Amino acid sequence: MKNIPLYEVRHIEDLRDMLKQSVELYADLPLFYYKKVKGGEYEYYTFKEYNQAVQAMGTGLSHLCGLGSRIALLAETRYEWYVSYLAVTNGTGVVVPIDKELPPEEVASNLNRAEVNCVIYSSSKQKVIDEIRDQIPGVKTFICMDQLEREDVLYFYDVLNQGQKLLDGGDRLFLDAPLDREAMTILLFTSGTTDKSKAVMLCHKNICKNLEGMCSMIYIDQNDMFLSVLPLHHTYECTCGFLCQIYRGSHIAICEGLRYIVPNMQQSKVSIILVVPLMLEKFHKSIMNKAKATKKMARKFEFGRKLSKFLLFFGIDKRKKIFKEVHKTFGGNLRLIICGGAAVDPQILQDMQDMGILCVQGYGLTECAPILAVNRDCDYNNLAAGLPMPDVDIQVIDQDENGIGEFIGKGDNVMIGYYQNEEATKNAIDENGYYHTGDLGYIDKNGFCIITGRKKNVIIAKNGKNVFPEEIETKLCMSDLVEECLVTGEEENDDIILTCTVFPNKEAVKNLLGADPDHAAVQKLIEAEVAKVNQNLVNYKHIKRVVLRDTEFEKTTSKKIKRQYKK
Repeated sequence: MKNIPLYEVRHIEDLRDMLKQSVELYADLPLFYYKKVKGGEYEYYTFKEYNQAVQAMGTGLSHLCGLGSRIALLAETRYEWYVSYLAVTNGTGVVVPIDKELPPEEVASNLNRAEVNCVIYSSSKQKVIDEIRDQIPGVKTFICMDQLEREDVLYFYDVLNQGQKLLDGGDRLFLDAPLDREAMTILLFTSGTTDKSKAVMLCHKNICKNLEGMCSMIYIDQNDMFLSVLPLHHTYECTCGFLCQIYRGSHIAICEGLRYIVPNMQQSKVSIILVVPLMLEKFHKSIMNKAKATKKMARKFEFGRKLSKFLLFFGIDKRKKIFKEVHKTFGGNLRLIICGGAAVDPQILQDMQDMGILCVQGYGLTECAPILAVNRDCDYNNLAAGLPMPDVDIQVIDQDENGIGEFIGKGDNVMIGYYQNEEATKNAIDENGYYHTGDLGYIDKNGFCIITGRKKNVIIAKNGKNVFPEEIETKLCMSDLVEECLVTGEEENDDIILTCTVFPNKEAVKNLLGADPDHAAVQKLIEAEVAKVNQNLVNYKHIKRVVLRDTEFEKTTSKKIKRQYKK
């Protein structure tokens, strides 16, 4: 096991302390890059300007709603969301980030379950708010981030400006509001793929411990530019793509939308980006399609890869020059991609690394604020979810004959519990304080956590052996012909038949079979791909049935397939 020292990080007591320290260190540096109009130029707010906005909005909210309020955020990623988050957590009360993609009835349910009394939202969600208004009697205050000609809705900047007037007059209600670093300050709803979402209670200590640990494992500083592409209500993006940057003095460029990722990367000269596997796969596929468009280009690409590896053996890194077109596509400065949310094909990670873009994966859960383990930038294993975070104890329990068991973790990053659900909390956190993740795998000799699948997804074959569908799905998705797939176990004639439902890559299929291939031809083509995968699997893991589907699988907003949808 390598014993590489951790990077030095500064201690932060809570998020208020973090912002105060960062403003002192980085006052006039740009923090948030935003666009007034789509396609325009990036403008920015500095750390100092952001802090002023947080204090003004916090003061306005504290007087308007009262200290201890539950305030929900329902909006796309934008500057006002960032301001609102710390304006609530740093003194006003409890922040409740809501998934903007949820249907109205689920938004109403979450607001009621969290006992929210104020909603800050964007005009894009006005229709949802109007539809559910009579279903959320506890919400007394509605604040829109955009100006509306409505008497029943307050304007965000009117509240902020009123707070600034109070501050200018010496008001310190928000500034001196008591903060308990171990009390619930953040209430998050999980995006479970099968179960009803649970409300996770997090505190300042959870988040701050995560920030310190993560930044001691991966080097980030004020020279780094992040592009925010993932939804902010999710703790992965919120902790690692927003609060982390404030902590380390980095900069955040707000992406204009999924279709704008590449142009925004080029404009912002991004150096680090957080992604989920689906995004990374699309990056990789686009690069490879261009690199292998002709036989000549494919030969040139492979020669470049071999040459760069040869030079690296002697300590000479020419990857950025050899693969300059790839780097140019991403803006020329991209040095690190961090992938989380689900397992990713190790070959994709290796391919990106071969081209000079370090790509590592991490492992986390909302209940752990979110990181439990992460691959370091100086010590990584592409097969692994990562190394345990500092001061986090990860163990594997109930191991089978292959040493595979359930990961459990204990540390200051583990949640307080599930809100108003003692039974679920007791099932998740044992009497020794270990959180039971529901993820299965093992820890290798070098300390890396290798995840094999989810406990609830395991298929038990008739011989008693465990089949991890994710393992087979990863292998199948390595085929250019497979866009998405889901492996399930179907009972039939007192046996378990492994079935794979596949959404084919339509472009790849057309390239082989023509513009309008019939179903039988596509079925035969995909079955041949499945047969190739079966050759490298033991018999009880063989896929016996292949089902095609015409549309993508339904997914959660964190881009995970909802596993209950098999067809």
